[in-house]
Amino acid sequence: MLILAFETSAKAASVALLEEDKLLGESYQNTGLTHSQTLMVMAQDLLKQCGKTVGDVNAVAVAQGPGSFTGVRIGVAAAKGFAWGGALPCCGVSTLEAMALSLGAYEGYVCPVMDARRSQVYNALFRAENGKITRISEDRAIALSDLAGELKALDGPIFLVGDGSPLTFKTLGGDIPSLILPPEHRLHQRATGVALLAAKKIAAGETADGNTLTPNYLRLSQAERERLEKQTP
Repeated sequence: MLILAFETSAKAASVALLEEDKLLGESYQNTGLTHSQTLMVMAQDLLKQCGKTVGDVNAVAVAQGPGSFTGVRIGVAAAKGFAWGGALPCCGVSTLEAMALSLGAYEGYVCPVMDARRSQVYNALFRAENGKITRISEDRAIALSDLAGELKALDGPIFLVGDGSPLTFKTLGGDIPSLILPPEHRLHQRATGVALLAAKKIAAGETADGNTLTPNYLRLSQAERERLEKQTP
C-alpha cells in the first residue's frame, strides 16, 4: 500500500510517501510561506521524485488536529480533495500521537506540546517502551502549570516534541530535571509520523472515510469565543 500523508498543523508543512513499511520520501518546508501555496506542489514534486504517479496512491493520511486552525483546515481539505478525486481511503490521525510516533525509539515518556496560546498548550502523554508507544492521556488543551503537576509525578526521562517544546522546556525545565529537549530535526511535526500512524490504523481495520473526516480543534476559535461572549448576557 502506498500512503500519501500531509502535515500542516503548525508553521512547517510536510508531505510523505510510505510504501508498506518503507519511507520512500518526505518533503519538509518551514519557510513561512502559506500551506495553501506549497502543499500540493510539494506533493506533486515528491511523487515525481519517488517515481510514482497520483494513480499509484492507495490511501491518503492527514494530521487532523489539534493545531493551527488555518493550518489544520488546509491539510484536511487537501487530503479530502485528493482522496475524493481518486476515490481513496482518507485517514485522519491525531497530530500529537503522530508527533510521538515520529520522535523515534526512545525509552521513557513522550510529551508532545504545541503552543495553544492563552497560557495553554495542546498536549497528550505517551509511554515509549521497546519501540512502541502507549497513550496515557487524551489529546487536550492544558495550562502549563497543570501539565507541570502531571510531569512531576512521572518516573523516568520525558522527551518533549512539537513546536511548543522550547517554551515548555524554558518554563518547566528548571523544576523538572527529567525533561529533555530534542534536537531541531526531531522537534517539529512531520508527515512521516502521520503516515506511520495511518498505516497502523488502516492495518487495524479502522475507518478511513474522507466524507466523515473533520478537523479536531479541541477548542473554539477566537472568533467563535468572541461571538459567544457577545451573546452571553
